This record gives sequence, C-alpha cells and structure tokens, in this order.
Amino acid sequence: MDRKSFLQAGHAPTLLTAFLYFDLAFMVWVILGPLAVQISADLNLTPVQKGFMVATPLLAGAILRMAMGLLVDRLRPKKAGAIGQVIVIAALAVAWRAGIHSYAQVLVLAAFLGVAGSAFAVALPLASRWYPPEHQGKAMGIAGAGNSGTALAALFGPGLAAVYGWVNVFGLLLIPLSLVFALYLIFAKDAPGCPPPRPLADYFRVLKDKDAWWFMFFYGVTFGGFSGLASSLAIYFNVQYGLDAKTAGYFTAACVFAGSLVRPLGGALADRIGGVRSLSVMYLTAALFLVVVSAGLPDVWSCAAVFGGAMLALGMGNGAVFQLVPQRFRREIGVMTGLVGMAGGLGGFYLASSLGYARQVTGSYQLGFLVFALLALVALIGLTAVKTRWRTTWGAAHLTAARI
Repeated sequence: MDRKSFLQAGHAPTLLTAFLYFDLAFMVWVILGPLAVQISADLNLTPVQKGFMVATPLLAGAILRMAMGLLVDRLRPKKAGAIGQVIVIAALAVAWRAGIHSYAQVLVLAAFLGVAGSAFAVALPLASRWYPPEHQGKAMGIAGAGNSGTALAALFGPGLAAVYGWVNVFGLLLIPLSLVFALYLIFAKDAPGCPPPRPLADYFRVLKDKDAWWFMFFYGVTFGGFSGLASSLAIYFNVQYGLDAKTAGYFTAACVFAGSLVRPLGGALADRIGGVRSLSVMYLTAALFLVVVSAGLPDVWSCAAVFGGAMLALGMGNGAVFQLVPQRFRREIGVMTGLVGMAGGLGGFYLASSLGYARQVTGSYQLGFLVFALLALVALIGLTAVKTRWRTTWGAAHLTAARI
C-alpha cells in the first residue's frame, strides 16, 4: 500500500532523471580522488598537495551549492541544472584536449569540477517538490542515491587511467555525461508547485533561524564524512597498505558503494522511526568506526570492513537529514538544500585536507580520523539537545504526517 501510494504520488520520470544527473555529477565531482595515485606520481605531489587536490572540488562544490541553490529558486531546478551540466562538460573537454601539466592546472580543473558538486542543490528540489511530506524521505533518498556515482568513479577511474592515461579519462567521461544531459532535457520537469522567485535578501533570512545552522552542522558531519572519505580512500589504501592505483580504487569503490546505496534506506528508515532517532544511531555508529580505523588496522581487508561500516552509517545519516529538512523548511527547500549541501561539502573538504596535513605533519592519518569522530559525537549531543523542541513545534503530530 505504501509503495503503491508512493508510485502514484509525484513524477517518476523526473525522479529517475534527477537520480541519473546526480549520479554522474557526483562521479565527476570526486574523480580526482580515484585518479590521485596516478596524478600524484606524474606531478610529484606531496601528501598535503594530494589532500588539497582531492579536497578542492569539495570546497568549490560547497561554495557553488549556495549559488546554485539561489539559481534554482530564481530559474527553477531544471534550467539551473542544465546550465551546470554545460559548464562541467565544457571544462572536461578542455582538460582532455589541452592536457594537465602542473599542480596549478589540476587545481583549476578541480575548481570547475565543483560545479558538478553543486548538482546536489538541483537534483533534490527537482525531485522533492513533486512529493507530499509522507514520501519525502523516500523521494529524497532515491534522488540522493545518486551519490553512488562516487563509487563508479573509484571502480572505473583508475582502471581506465591505467589503460588510456588519466587525462583521457576526462574525455571518456563526456560520453555518459552527454547521454544523461539529453535524457534530462527530455524527461525532467519542474513541479507545478514551485514557489515564485523572491528578493535576494529573503534567501539569507533563513540563516537567522537557528535550525538552519543545526541542519548545516548535521549534514556537514554525515555528508562531509562520506564525501571526504570517498575522495581520500584511494590515497589512504595506496599509502597505508601499498596497493596499486587500480586495486586501491576497487577497495574504495566497495566502501563507497556501502555508503551511497543505503542513502534511500536511511530516508525510508527515517520515515518509519523518525529522522532524529535514526540520525542519532548513525552518528554514534560512525564515530565508533572512525575511532577503530584511526588505530591503523593490520590488514587491508579488516580496514575496508571498518570503513564500510562507517560509510554505511554516514550514508544512512545523509538520508535521515534530508527526511527532516523538507519538513522544517518546505517553502525554502531550494536555498536550504544549497546551504545544507554547502555545509556537507565543507565537511568533506575539511576531512580530505586534514588527512593530508595529518599525514605530512605527524606521519600518520590517526589525528584526522579522531577529530572527525569527535565531530560526530558533538553532532549527537546537539541533536539530543534540539529533538524535544523539534517534536513539539514544527514536527508536532498535528502539524505533519511525517515522523520526526
């Protein structure tokens, strides 16, 4: 009955194309992470430079998500997404044809890849605005499962780079990107209930609401942990266990798949038991796994298993956060998606770059993992502090059919 109700609600072609667009955008967004071993070898990068290289798309994506969120509310999601896809396709085409010959050039490309990361601010409102409150968790979870593209990058990127060279990987990416762009133009539709554009100042008033800051922090931990690890694990497996680029990519892909594919489950679980309860369990679980992995496990298999557990918790936490956000900020979902997504990207930038600094300064990644585990525990404490107020105000049973 629930599935039937879900299928009858909303607009399935838009949900599917939002997922595909999001999936490939995320694949491109983090592609420098899986390719980092080969790029670093060719450009002779230090640990700090490697960390900053894979973290730069996350930082650029975080900043651009805010801009894209504003664009979504002014131009509507479909047109904003089309603009972003054209920019990414053009940047990859230039990198492929002209080549990348220095650390500065790879950072320029990394900045443009941030536009792909801003797809988050398009795909979620594009899908979300079609669905009623009781199906928000599932709809956002399915659209958000496009973060599985990060696993595709790790699975195929290093292998293709070994055969064709890492610069040519940028050219190969143009094939699926162009196909999905065509499907997006044909099948995606803006929901009829899109709110009209408002003065620019109105978008920033939401920042006066303390709940906006809480959601940004919560997602900065869940998605920041997910994206930061997705961008850094290939380097970690290569440095820590001596795996070659292709094998390190396979291990990374396995861990990232675990986190990305459970995002819809996280949304569905939050629909069933409440986003607060679901998210609380995820923070505690992620913190425990990060503490374990910080000790430096003796073999790569046990390490991958622990990373997989952390990614499962973080991925489900991503779905849980976005079960809550539309309930609290339904009319401001465009700008809130951009703000919360920005915070998620900043969290990923922090984790990816801090791991590089920790390695260069201390000779170990341990400090980087421990600090992020501490952030997860702080998020758990914060969630505990606000949950009663949330459940008795905007999340009260007489105001919404969704479980908070």
